Amino acid sequence: MSSLRFLLSASLLSTAAPLLAAAPPAVTPQQWSILMADSEIARLGDTLDAEPSGKQKWNYTTGLYCDALVRLSAVTHDPVYAASAQKIIGSFISPEGKIATYKVKGVDPAFDPTDNSDSGHESPFFSLDNIQSGVVTIKLYDLTGDERYRKAADFMRDQLKQHPRTSEGGFWHKDRYPFQMWLDGLYMGEPFYADYAKRFKEPADFDDIANQFRLITLHTYDPATGLFYHGWDEKKVQPWANKDTGTSPSFWSRAIGWYAMALVDVLDDLPADHPARPALLADLDKVTKGILKYQDPKTGVWWQVTDQGSRADNYLEATASSMFVYTLAKGVNQGYLPRTYLPAIHAGYQGILSQFVTVGSDGKTIDLNRCCKVATLSKKAPGTYAYYTKGVPIVPNDLKGVGPFINAGVECSKLFGSETFSP
Repeated sequence: MSSLRFLLSASLLSTAAPLLAAAPPAVTPQQWSILMADSEIARLGDTLDAEPSGKQKWNYTTGLYCDALVRLSAVTHDPVYAASAQKIIGSFISPEGKIATYKVKGVDPAFDPTDNSDSGHESPFFSLDNIQSGVVTIKLYDLTGDERYRKAADFMRDQLKQHPRTSEGGFWHKDRYPFQMWLDGLYMGEPFYADYAKRFKEPADFDDIANQFRLITLHTYDPATGLFYHGWDEKKVQPWANKDTGTSPSFWSRAIGWYAMALVDVLDDLPADHPARPALLADLDKVTKGILKYQDPKTGVWWQVTDQGSRADNYLEATASSMFVYTLAKGVNQGYLPRTYLPAIHAGYQGILSQFVTVGSDGKTIDLNRCCKVATLSKKAPGTYAYYTKGVPIVPNDLKGVGPFINAGVECSKLFGSETFSP
């Protein structure tokens, strides 16, 4: 254990659990990221690793979390985090680069193509959700030189070559969601696509990547609010789709968070002289202005349904708030966004700690509370206000929040240095 991690653990362990729960420590954003990563590693143990039974699946939540661990390892110079990510992701990938539980052919016998609910049973072959873990797979290839990671990345790149598209060339979110583009899909597909194009020198792919952002912005941006709708149906036939525009009915904060994170991550890889770069920066300007417009002035964080504030049943939500702070902080650090955003970022990061972070009952770990577990768009999930606020579970420590929380701390540390924050 590094001296920093030892001191942090000591700060937690030196106080009795009841007192600690009442007065958590004041530490820097990077140290909060370390505490969260250490807590999650302790909580999860081997539960994310691939199993012969196939109980654990190759999925984007694991990829997001493991990518955050690799990023944390890079800034702390503590190999334990990258090693944990390698153990998890590596458990799925064979020496030949085959990915356990990744369906490439055949039909899941439990899959009902007439059931549009988020049942967990995927139709075979094409899902952008399966691509997101490719981001950390490429990083692990660079860290280890192990060719199985390169082979797995090649396989995922091949999946994108065959992925079904709208008539304008936009990736369907999944083949079970025909002719639909969702904000989520931009994060699931484009950062890997861009990383691969840069790392393995396929510059022509950046035109396609830029087109994905152009299309989702064209079809989901609402200039009246400055926000982006969760999904768009090209055919305008889905039960949730507006019959004139094809958009879903509400603004879900986490969907906007996926899109915003996709932009700041892809901009890192997009060539500086690419003709679409000004358009992507303009998209980032649009989405961040919308984010800031609806930041809760009292708490500094954001609501589950972005524009509805304290309306009955709406709630302040941790995963989207962490995504927004990460996006804003990284955008400023990379020079994509103005430093005038610093007060909002500071308020947002402090708000995440004040609203969502508590010390665990064991007195040794921290929890990220009030995470929306899952939301989708389907016949049974119509994307309405009532669905987002009452139709989806709220849980602690969802990896869709833990990963962005870790990343937000890493980026806020670059902005605020040794300043300490406490719940």
